[in-house]
Amino acid sequence: METHRIAVISDTHGLLRPEVLEKLKGCEAILHAGDFGRPDILAKLTEISPVWAVCGNVDREWADGLPVELEVTLSGFRIYVTHNRKQIRKDLAGIDIVIYGHSHKYEECREGGILYLNPGSCGPRRFRLPVTIAVLTLYPEGHRAETERIDCMSAAVSVQGGIGSEAVLGQKDIGSEAVPGSGRGGSGAVSAGSEPDSWPETDVDMHRLVKAIMKDVRAGRTVAGIAARHHVKEELAEEICRYYVTHPGVDVDG
Repeated sequence: METHRIAVISDTHGLLRPEVLEKLKGCEAILHAGDFGRPDILAKLTEISPVWAVCGNVDREWADGLPVELEVTLSGFRIYVTHNRKQIRKDLAGIDIVIYGHSHKYEECREGGILYLNPGSCGPRRFRLPVTIAVLTLYPEGHRAETERIDCMSAAVSVQGGIGSEAVLGQKDIGSEAVPGSGRGGSGAVSAGSEPDSWPETDVDMHRLVKAIMKDVRAGRTVAGIAARHHVKEELAEEICRYYVTHPGVDVDG
């Protein structure tokens, strides 16, 4: 039976892991739902397979040539791609699959005969969210599509050739918005891959902490003040603040 494998990724934020590159091998095309973070991410992906991509909210001047939304037909399937689910157009007549990102959380559902798919983020890990991509297997005969969620960090992969660093993510790669009280401009670097000693022990504790810090950001408190208020390291407080500021519309539940 004829099949076609299509890789779906999003939110690389300046980091293209070698584990992700390994997973992309054998896919006939790559769909990227935005927030590249760096132009060389796009260049590297095009060396692997044809790429269809949209710009995300952190993609700046270099990405002016990327559309906010696009529609492509692959193996007879009409696929619509945009970065933020809130940007999805209302008229989806004839669309089979909708791809989006932004929240860094894997989502998959079917509504009105349309498959909605968010592959999650395969860039720097946010909080304790998994590092994921998705692979679509398209069956032209019968017009059927199957999805596969892939956790890129579930097993060690001995490969090289990625782009970027897990440990350091430049401010220019994650947006130009200033984090209140961080004292860092567009050329600064922040820790994005380490887990502080004061990391909450349970998901419930993390949920409460993130919700409280988001409230503090809206109240205009500084990173140092937020860290002291919740007895956490400034690195963790700043990471949560930065994620909240650079991802408008994303709440504590994604």
